[in-house]
Amino acid sequence: MESIGTVIRPVSGMDGDVSGASPFQARGNDDELLDAYSKAVVGVVDKVSPSVVNVYVSKKLQRHPAYWQGPGEVQAGGSGFVFTPDGFILTNSHVIHDATRIEVTLYDGRHYPARIIGDDPDTDLAVIKIDAPDLVHAAIGDSQALRVGQLVIAIGNPYGFNCTVTSGVVSALGRSLRTGSGRLIDDVIQTDAALNPGNSGGPLINTKGEVIGVNSAVVLPAQGICFAIPSSIAKFVAASLIHDGKIRRSWIGISGQNVSLKEQVVKANQLPSDQGVLAVAVERYSPAERAGIVPGDVMVGLDEHPIKSIDDLHKLLTEERINKKARLTVLRRHGKLSIDIMPEEKLVR
Repeated sequence: MESIGTVIRPVSGMDGDVSGASPFQARGNDDELLDAYSKAVVGVVDKVSPSVVNVYVSKKLQRHPAYWQGPGEVQAGGSGFVFTPDGFILTNSHVIHDATRIEVTLYDGRHYPARIIGDDPDTDLAVIKIDAPDLVHAAIGDSQALRVGQLVIAIGNPYGFNCTVTSGVVSALGRSLRTGSGRLIDDVIQTDAALNPGNSGGPLINTKGEVIGVNSAVVLPAQGICFAIPSSIAKFVAASLIHDGKIRRSWIGISGQNVSLKEQVVKANQLPSDQGVLAVAVERYSPAERAGIVPGDVMVGLDEHPIKSIDDLHKLLTEERINKKARLTVLRRHGKLSIDIMPEEKLVR
């Protein structure tokens, strides 16, 4: 009798074995690829690890008035990396914000006190500085050249484990991430390089050993969904913090919420969108109060730009609008008004 069996072929081969490669040769090619991958990661780690630091902070812990102990302190930590030869370090704002004391531990074990140069909660970035000799600094690359699927490496200090290395790929580009201040950061990098508490502020690196992101957040309890602030934003923010100690933005003094508009209101006022921002409260002595904005007004435009959400308004209130007259379009009792307003510089609290 003729036996019936299962035919097994290499997935890369064809009838007649056109490639001529044996399974052992295919395994050899796989080994070469894995070796190349390992060498790439090892090379990056050797190059960048000496610039990665551990950031230890002390923050005031305000106790409830009913307790006699009074204010105390809480210790926290994160990561960062030296990005200039003279000791400027980039990290996350949420790592050092409101810190009373900051200490940095270098790759070689040296400890130095650090001072805050600038802190920007709206982008979750901060610059601190140490005075130390013989520092190794990391080069900042171009995040705009990244492609989905590209290999990336993260280095940080999760749970205090110094210079922990993880690798993965760029999972997506152009994500948005909301910071602790409530503001939205655009063009955020999503990666599956594992991050844990303590990785915050550490570098995300390409295979050239260039920092293309600052690790910032993970989605819990999801696995492999992590986010980094792109170097294109980090370079701008770091330069401004070093120069001015802050990022200048404009402000009009309104607390608002996103609202949907009725179809008849949109048509009657020839609006480009059925979304707007309701003024819930207007701060005293603010540009909005001086301009005559009142609670209940719905903002739908600033100059020629439509306002569909609070995020739209935030994006429009840039440094360039400080002390410059603008035209705010609002709906009041379903009628459209154009109101002149002069945004002021936002004070950092």
